[in-house]
Amino acid sequence: MGTIVMSGAVVLVVLGFGNHTWWLAAAALLFLYVQYGREGSPSTGADPAGTPASYQAYRERRDRQAKWERRYRRERPFEARRQEREKKAR
Repeated sequence: MGTIVMSGAVVLVVLGFGNHTWWLAAAALLFLYVQYGREGSPSTGADPAGTPASYQAYRERRDRQAKWERRYRRERPFEARRQEREKKAR
Protein backbone atom coordinates (compact mmCIF):
# COMPACT_ATOMS: atom_id res chain seq x y z
CA MET A 1 0.00 0.00 0.00
CA GLY A 2 2.78 2.40 0.86
CA THR A 3 4.51 1.91 -2.50
CA ILE A 4 1.28 2.71 -4.34
CA VAL A 5 0.81 5.90 -2.35
CA MET A 6 4.43 6.94 -2.81
CA SER A 7 4.38 6.28 -6.55
CA GLY A 8 1.11 8.20 -6.81
CA ALA A 9 2.68 11.11 -4.95
CA VAL A 10 5.68 11.07 -7.30
CA VAL A 11 3.36 11.13 -10.33
CA LEU A 12 1.44 14.05 -8.84
CA VAL A 13 4.68 15.94 -8.15
CA VAL A 14 5.84 15.38 -11.75
CA LEU A 15 2.47 16.62 -13.02
CA GLY A 16 2.86 19.57 -10.65
CA PHE A 17 5.61 21.11 -12.79
CA GLY A 18 2.90 22.10 -15.27
CA ASN A 19 0.16 22.88 -12.79
CA HIS A 20 0.99 23.55 -9.14
CA THR A 21 -2.42 22.28 -8.00
CA TRP A 22 -1.09 18.74 -8.44
CA TRP A 23 1.51 19.48 -5.77
CA LEU A 24 -1.29 20.27 -3.36
CA ALA A 25 -2.94 16.99 -4.32
CA ALA A 26 0.33 15.14 -3.63
CA ALA A 27 0.66 16.82 -0.25
CA ALA A 28 -2.95 15.95 0.62
CA LEU A 29 -2.41 12.34 -0.45
CA LEU A 30 0.68 12.00 1.72
CA PHE A 31 -1.03 13.68 4.65
CA LEU A 32 -4.03 11.34 4.44
CA TYR A 33 -1.75 8.33 4.15
CA VAL A 34 0.28 9.35 7.21
CA GLN A 35 -2.84 10.22 9.18
CA TYR A 36 -5.07 7.23 8.38
CA GLY A 37 -3.36 4.68 6.17
CA ARG A 38 -0.22 3.57 7.94
CA GLU A 39 -0.23 0.12 9.47
CA GLY A 40 1.43 -0.82 12.71
CA SER A 41 0.53 2.28 14.70
CA PRO A 42 -3.06 2.00 15.90
CA SER A 43 -4.55 5.19 17.25
CA THR A 44 -6.78 3.36 19.74
CA GLY A 45 -5.84 1.57 22.92
CA ALA A 46 -5.80 -1.81 21.20
CA ASP A 47 -2.82 -3.82 20.10
CA PRO A 48 -2.25 -4.54 16.38
CA ALA A 49 -3.98 -7.92 16.63
CA GLY A 50 -7.26 -6.14 17.37
CA THR A 51 -7.77 -7.36 20.91
CA PRO A 52 -9.16 -4.80 23.31
CA ALA A 53 -6.86 -2.91 25.63
CA SER A 54 -8.88 -3.92 28.65
CA TYR A 55 -11.80 -6.07 29.59
CA GLN A 56 -13.86 -2.96 30.34
CA ALA A 57 -13.28 -1.66 26.79
CA TYR A 58 -14.36 -5.02 25.42
CA ARG A 59 -17.52 -5.00 27.57
CA GLU A 60 -18.38 -1.45 26.51
CA ARG A 61 -18.07 -2.31 22.81
CA ARG A 62 -20.03 -5.53 23.26
CA ASP A 63 -22.82 -3.80 25.19
CA ARG A 64 -22.98 -0.96 22.65
CA GLN A 65 -23.27 -3.49 19.80
CA ALA A 66 -26.02 -5.39 21.62
CA LYS A 67 -27.87 -2.12 22.23
CA TRP A 68 -27.75 -1.25 18.53
CA GLU A 69 -28.91 -4.75 17.54
CA ARG A 70 -31.88 -4.57 19.92
CA ARG A 71 -32.77 -1.13 18.56
CA TYR A 72 -32.55 -2.41 14.98
CA ARG A 73 -34.86 -5.34 15.75
CA ARG A 74 -37.30 -3.04 17.52
CA GLU A 75 -37.40 -0.43 14.74
CA ARG A 76 -37.39 -2.88 11.81
CA PRO A 77 -39.28 -5.99 12.94
CA PHE A 78 -40.03 -7.33 9.45
CA GLU A 79 -36.43 -6.99 8.29
CA ALA A 80 -35.15 -8.57 11.51
CA ARG A 81 -37.51 -11.55 11.11
CA ARG A 82 -36.46 -11.99 7.48
CA GLN A 83 -32.80 -11.99 8.49
CA GLU A 84 -33.48 -14.57 11.21
CA ARG A 85 -35.27 -16.82 8.69
CA GLU A 86 -32.35 -16.55 6.27
CA LYS A 87 -29.91 -17.32 9.07
CA LYS A 88 -31.85 -20.46 10.07
CA ALA A 89 -32.10 -21.60 6.42
CA ARG A 90 -28.32 -21.80 6.08
